[in-house]
Amino acid sequence: MRFQPNLSAKEKALQINLDTSIYGSFAEIGAGQETAANFFKAGGASGTIAKTMSAYDMSFSDAIYGSEKSGRYVCEPRLLKMLKKEYGLLEKRLPHKAESTRFFAFANTVEALNFKRTNQGRGWLGVQFQLNPKKRSNLCVIHVSLKDNDSILQQEALGIIGVNLIHSCFYLNDQPEELLNSLIDGLSNHRIEVDYFKLSGPDFDHVDNRLFSLKLVKNGLTKATMFGPDGSVLQPSEVLYKKNILVMRGRFRPVTLVNLDMLECGFSYFKNEIGSNEDIIEIAELTLSNLYLKDEEGKINEKDFLDRVDILCSLGKTVLITNYKEFYKLTEYLSKISRKGKIKVLLGVYNLLSIFDESYYQDLRGGVLEAMGTLFSNNVDFYVYPSLKKDSDELLMCDNLEIPAKMEYLYKHLIENNKIEQLFGCKTENLNIISDTVIDMIKKGKEGWEKMVPEKVAKSVKEKCLFDYPCPVQ
Repeated sequence: MRFQPNLSAKEKALQINLDTSIYGSFAEIGAGQETAANFFKAGGASGTIAKTMSAYDMSFSDAIYGSEKSGRYVCEPRLLKMLKKEYGLLEKRLPHKAESTRFFAFANTVEALNFKRTNQGRGWLGVQFQLNPKKRSNLCVIHVSLKDNDSILQQEALGIIGVNLIHSCFYLNDQPEELLNSLIDGLSNHRIEVDYFKLSGPDFDHVDNRLFSLKLVKNGLTKATMFGPDGSVLQPSEVLYKKNILVMRGRFRPVTLVNLDMLECGFSYFKNEIGSNEDIIEIAELTLSNLYLKDEEGKINEKDFLDRVDILCSLGKTVLITNYKEFYKLTEYLSKISRKGKIKVLLGVYNLLSIFDESYYQDLRGGVLEAMGTLFSNNVDFYVYPSLKKDSDELLMCDNLEIPAKMEYLYKHLIENNKIEQLFGCKTENLNIISDTVIDMIKKGKEGWEKMVPEKVAKSVKEKCLFDYPCPVQ
């Protein structure tokens, strides 16, 4: 039975129930106990469901899946344990079905709004599944944030996205972007956000999950996604929870010696302030507006995106891709997921000037003052890197920056209260390095750009012909 577009969750569940080749089990922990219910309500569930279970109490859950050293039950390791256990039981107990059946195990571990509404709903969902009988299984894992302000609505949304996930794994596995977009069928990004997606297994060796993560942001399923120094896809709230964050926004096309010095200088200040470098995470952040370049056919240049991520990761940096054009939205997002951690925003002095431009805040009722209240919240401060004055060798710094007259008192208040701090001891001899100039030199094959970027970057550009570097024709 082929996929039909615009199906409701009930229709998708029924389509799976009537597909005699699909058979599996459901294990749902915590608030997410609605997915299996959708299959029962659709009818014909006996053709699909081998078993359903819910282990709400932690002691029962530990007895089945083992305990969690971290003490957190809503986490990816817990989900993976559940899937491994339940899928293994299918193979062990149903060998007579293996010849003609595509097995699957669905699991989730979820926290919905509690009675006192002191938490934020979120959860991990996953499917371990076969595309062909007797073949090795694949794995699809997602993390969701629940936006409804009612626990019943959150549970309803979880049931829908659970059905969507199972359905798309079986019927849209050859259409990756459609698979991704179908996850919120029957919902909207105002109700649920998918901020992590990973598809792996023998049938998906060709898949680059970094592109999936980029499309999560591009297609509006989430506002941010993250990659570790090893290039792996990360879930931001898991990585940044209670961490101190040093974040620098840039195009990083390419990474220059100035970019590296900014991070090194900012990290040194941060380490001295808290007395340790533990729990400090350096983040190189790119917004969509800085990320997208069109290719000759007018399509998004995904290769350019991957090139920049690869370079940043090779330098040991964690990369954050966001759709937060305004700085205050970025700091609000980071504050919310880091909870009690300190956040230092690292930026050049000209970017600091743009923060005091009122035109950026015309859509806010409180204008610039509302934005500043978010931008410089209790745990957020700014480190400012010097620049050269235009057409001059004179340094432009916080103390000689010309702020609009009506913003002077606010600016002075932020300086005096250490919400804005000038960085000293930086390598000012590199301030004449401009990324646009470097890119132009790379494209034209001019000599000298290699001295403006880290050695690793120069090597990668030449070996992989990045950023239109004119490599010899093979």
